[in-house]
Amino acid sequence: MKEILRQIQLIEREEDRRRSSPLARYNKSKIHAKQMAFHKCLKRNRWVFGGNRSGKTECGAVETVWLARGIHPYRPNKPSVSCWVVSVSQQVQREVAQQKILYYLDKSWISDVVMSSGSKGSPDYGVIDCIIVKNVFGGTSKIGFKSCEAGRDKFQGASLDFVWFDEEPPKDVYDECKMRVLDRRGHIFGTMTPLKGLTWVYDEIYLNSYNSKEVWYEFMEWADNPYLSADEAAEMSRSMSDDMLQSRRFGRFTAGQGLVYTEFGEANVIDPFLPPADWQDTLSIDPGLSNPLSCHWYCRDYDGNVYVVAEHYEANRDVCYHAAAIKRISDELCWKRDKLGRIEALIDSAANQRTLGGVKSVAELFADNGISVNTRVDKGVYAGVNRVKALLKPAEGKPKLYVFSCCVNMIREFKGYFWGNNDAPVKRDDHAMDELRYYVSDLVAKTDKPVKTWVQQDKERLYRTLKRGRL
Repeated sequence: MKEILRQIQLIEREEDRRRSSPLARYNKSKIHAKQMAFHKCLKRNRWVFGGNRSGKTECGAVETVWLARGIHPYRPNKPSVSCWVVSVSQQVQREVAQQKILYYLDKSWISDVVMSSGSKGSPDYGVIDCIIVKNVFGGTSKIGFKSCEAGRDKFQGASLDFVWFDEEPPKDVYDECKMRVLDRRGHIFGTMTPLKGLTWVYDEIYLNSYNSKEVWYEFMEWADNPYLSADEAAEMSRSMSDDMLQSRRFGRFTAGQGLVYTEFGEANVIDPFLPPADWQDTLSIDPGLSNPLSCHWYCRDYDGNVYVVAEHYEANRDVCYHAAAIKRISDELCWKRDKLGRIEALIDSAANQRTLGGVKSVAELFADNGISVNTRVDKGVYAGVNRVKALLKPAEGKPKLYVFSCCVNMIREFKGYFWGNNDAPVKRDDHAMDELRYYVSDLVAKTDKPVKTWVQQDKERLYRTLKRGRL
């Protein structure tokens, strides 16, 4: 009986210890909403772009421990996993990722520690090569530590279940790590503060997340961390430049130039649905031959909200090909036609220019192919940008401009549209942005026309009758 009581007391003490462990506290009280979104996401390529002290490294370390222990609450668990934690240097590894994992990894769960340098008895002060972790299913897992400064060659050969990038790795290291998880259908995730500008992460992950079923990202900032006081955040903010504040507080990418549409965000992107037929407005086209032709379908509801519902975006094609693609998408949407059965669209006035053959203009070629284009568009950049801004984020209320998530190229251009010199945006990857301005400016022109009263309309009818000599 005494032995049974002793065993019960040992079990109770172990349970108390586990409930008070850092991992238990994180799971029950310390975790915030965006960290939870990261843990719950089941995509194979996840990234957290976070400011300093936003909680990004915490969720990366906890994710690693959960998977190694076989106790992940949202992903399938295995009795044994092999993974890498990749840091930019051994010094950063020792001071950040390694320290966080040791904090959340209870000592009783560690079967062995292999050191690259330093004492095994005090791994906090050395550089760890790998940690062997006891898995709850009876096996063991291996958490290996890698440094980007070692070069791509040191990342070859292994077969892994997952990789955690603590801060942004070089592109060649990232590509090699993707190969390491390929045969096990593993996954990768990264937690980073974007301090290097518009790097490959910006192009491949941030801009193209809507173009990939496997890529996901989240921004974390100081306000998301409930354990960072508002006074401390305000004090840090005062000492930083605008660009530095964007990256170190909000985890945003900066390019030395400001983003044109800072108002554009997740609230402007919505899941596709089939709009009512009477919402259909028009198409807008920015033509291109070697450059992409950008065409989008625009709807407007009864409250004046604008919806970008479909896109055609392709380069190195002729007008005949583009017209066929536009008609095919229009048929899928049951899009309206004019009395002659043509699809109406706005288009850049440059489409009036003759082609190299000098026979017909681009506008005429579209007309020959069943697309009736209106070249009388307002191409004013500054005014057009401000009109778009007013729809993205009005002074009051919800956005007035929504983009369907299937319009991946327009979303990508929104994110990469920066101011250049002389108050003009940089002329690069701006085809969807141009034709969006054409549409919004045309919309404003139509809605700005004064509505005549019934008295005015009656006078005009009387005048026309008199002019025809019928009175």
